[in-house]
Amino acid sequence: MKKTQSKARAGEGLYLVLISVHGLIRADNLELGRDADTGGQTLYVVELARALARHPEVGRVDLLTRRVVDTRVAKDYAGREEDLGDGARIVRIDCGPRRYLHKERLWPHLDCYADNALDHIRRVGLRPDVIHGHYADSGYVATRLSNLLGVPMLQTGHSLGRVKRERLLANGMKPADIESRYNISLRIQAEEEALAHAHRVIASTQQEVDQQYAAYDNYHPSRMVVIPPGTDLSRFRPPRRGQRKPPIWADIARFLEKPERPLIMALSRADERKNIRGLVDAYAGSEWLRAHANLLIVAGNRDNIADLEKGARQVLKDLLLRIDRYDLYGKVAYPKHHQSDDVPDLYRLVASTRGVFVNPALTEPFGLTLIEAAASGAPIVATNDGGPQEILSRCHNGMLVDPLDPPGIATAIATILGDRQLWRRFSDQGLKGVREHYSWDGHAARTVSLIKRLGREVKRARREQRSVSGRLADVDRAVLTDIDNTLIGDPGALKALLAWIRKHRTKVAFGVATGRRLDSAQEALARHGVPAPDLWITSVGAEIYYGAEATPDKGWERHISHRWRPDRLLELLADQPGLSLQPEADQRPFKISFFVDPEKFEGVAAIERLLYQADLNARVIQSRDMFLDVLPVRASKGLAVRYVAHKWGIPLEQVLVAGGSGNDEDMLRGRLLGVVVGNHHPELDKLRGFERIYFAEATHARGILEAVEHFDLLNRCDVPKTAANGAAA
Repeated sequence: MKKTQSKARAGEGLYLVLISVHGLIRADNLELGRDADTGGQTLYVVELARALARHPEVGRVDLLTRRVVDTRVAKDYAGREEDLGDGARIVRIDCGPRRYLHKERLWPHLDCYADNALDHIRRVGLRPDVIHGHYADSGYVATRLSNLLGVPMLQTGHSLGRVKRERLLANGMKPADIESRYNISLRIQAEEEALAHAHRVIASTQQEVDQQYAAYDNYHPSRMVVIPPGTDLSRFRPPRRGQRKPPIWADIARFLEKPERPLIMALSRADERKNIRGLVDAYAGSEWLRAHANLLIVAGNRDNIADLEKGARQVLKDLLLRIDRYDLYGKVAYPKHHQSDDVPDLYRLVASTRGVFVNPALTEPFGLTLIEAAASGAPIVATNDGGPQEILSRCHNGMLVDPLDPPGIATAIATILGDRQLWRRFSDQGLKGVREHYSWDGHAARTVSLIKRLGREVKRARREQRSVSGRLADVDRAVLTDIDNTLIGDPGALKALLAWIRKHRTKVAFGVATGRRLDSAQEALARHGVPAPDLWITSVGAEIYYGAEATPDKGWERHISHRWRPDRLLELLADQPGLSLQPEADQRPFKISFFVDPEKFEGVAAIERLLYQADLNARVIQSRDMFLDVLPVRASKGLAVRYVAHKWGIPLEQVLVAGGSGNDEDMLRGRLLGVVVGNHHPELDKLRGFERIYFAEATHARGILEAVEHFDLLNRCDVPKTAANGAAA
């Protein structure tokens, strides 16, 4: 019997969920360097999943990524699951269009991805012991899953948006171009949110902690943990005496007049940040290097440079122009293709020719290629930014350089190549250092130990609340609606909707999701002749009740109490400009409410920044420009709806939610069926174009009925092929 069945399901092993949304991820022959989304992170998460699965205390590891069905990429990425061995698997989950999209275009689809990921976890039938996000987009998803499931969250940034923006600005790129090309504001916002919610943030180096994460508002050193990644020592090893040249050698040697010379190699994707031009300038500017060594640039795969994305196209065109300008023909090799299996051979070629591996990147959070080169016996020259500092402090196998100083780069390379004893010492020390400090099994052991500590820290109720008498367990679809200006406001429309609800009562549950407190919601419904709903989500998602008796969901209360500190929040926000507390009757145990003076209020972003800096975790929601609610991080209308659907087994795609103001936004996003009624507030117009959000022409309750017909809620319960009102089908 497989490990996943015998251990994880028997409760004998940890169930770990890793998330890495973007790029192309498969078990073998990873397409590293294909584009900006297929860098070292893809290899990192695959090898981490395998290493964790090998740990004796782990029962199952699911690496969640994006499913891609596209003739431009291999069929491998369309498969739902792929085995990694020892109870680890890649699980590919739908996220927006099936075609391959770069990470900058995935943001609108991440809410649906989170819903689909939750469905997968429900099918597995196990509560994860941790949710581990990798990169900003996965941090966005991990935050939602962690908050919904009440399990610990880890976050690994890999590359940080604030650092990237600073580097691009320093290189002369205009702020508007950075925003247009990289969606950098969304990325940074997601990183801030992940840092606010993560129980621990795993960094590769202390420099990454002190200088990169420190630039964030929600940087808290107490939550940072440095665990360097490992390398696969079965793949990366030094060359054997008398070993034949590998198959890729022919593709390299054809460029070179004297292929027997030592190789100076750089291996990266064709990205401006990797500073290939700096290395070419260093080589071209050194007469000694041109006379004694060859330069090998391995910068991803291409058939035609003109077909590449803009960034890679510019980098490679610049490379060719510099080769021509300096007349480096016969001295520089730049092969068009390489496979993942060729990478270890490339490092061994460097070592066997007594060459040097160079990482001249402008910024390098870690530098996995340096570890791989060291494990293959190649000395290194690396940027003095970020991870290489700590790698060399442990391995003592090369020299650090200023990436903006080509003559300094050339001098360092020549120093190593020109001293055989120094070359041998760096080679031997690198081999020893990698085995001592950078093995994946060591990384996995430290990570498992951390997860177990978090499990003890996070006190979560494992027993479900006792069953509440009602109909939620007997239906498979639901209609949930805001009250003010959505459900009520048009008496005739309300009468028609209530008649529809009564007619289909045995099939469809009815609920309200409102910013009102419970007694106010009860009074409003009674005044308009609305019978008690099956479900009450009140106080902007801070409270859940069931049926006419309004039985509270105690499990939800325990769930959202995580890191909720209302006294500190009140103290911090009491004197903020433009905010004044609403009456005591509108304050709730898990909701603090303010009136907003738009002329004086500095905006939600300013409040969130203030909370981050004070290490306070809360959700800030503004609606109709007049109201501001502060909730626990795990509370919102959207999270409450998902909690209820998960608890009672109602498929998300069969839940219709209706709203008309800003505090409905997170409820409308995702895989739920959403309707924005015709009399909605303009703050929801930004949701136009989402295929699962329907903008009704009719107002109030008649807009809800319009959506019931649009989605065919009683039968097909899906988005029609030709969507209306500007929504993308």
